[in-house]
Amino acid sequence: MPRADERDYERLATLARRRRAELGLALNDANAKAGGLSNKPWQRVEKGLKIRETNYVKIDGLMKWAPGSCLKVLEGGDPIPIDDVTGASDVQKSAVPQDVIDKSALDTVQLALIATAKGTPAEEIRAMSERVVRDLRERGLI
Repeated sequence: MPRADERDYERLATLARRRRAELGLALNDANAKAGGLSNKPWQRVEKGLKIRETNYVKIDGLMKWAPGSCLKVLEGGDPIPIDDVTGASDVQKSAVPQDVIDKSALDTVQLALIATAKGTPAEEIRAMSERVVRDLRERGLI
C-alpha cells in the first residue's frame, strides 16, 4: 500500500464528485448524516484532502460503492459500484442474506454483553447490541 503522502487524493476527489453527480446527491448535511458522518469529511474528499481512514467506508456507502473502494482508488485502482459487486472478481459477497448476518451478529453481541455486563438492564443491552451491529455494517464488516 502506498504511503499516505503518495496516495492519489485528487483522483478520489474527481471520481467522488462524478459519482455524486451520477447519483444526483446534494453535498449537504442531510445526505452526509444519512451516511453516518458530518458534511466536513465528505467535502474534504471532494476537495482532494485526506480524511480519517475510518470515514472512507462511510464515503463508500454514500457513493454506493463496495466497501474499500475509496482506499482502492487512493492506491490507483477503481471503485466498484454496488451494482457491479456480483461480477467483480476481487470482491467477496456473502451468500448469506444481510438480515440473517445482522441477526446472528446481534445475538452474539447480546450474549457477550449478558455474560459480561451483569446488572445491565435488558433495554440497555439491546440498544448497545443494535449500535454495535449498525457500526459493523457501516464499516462494511458485516
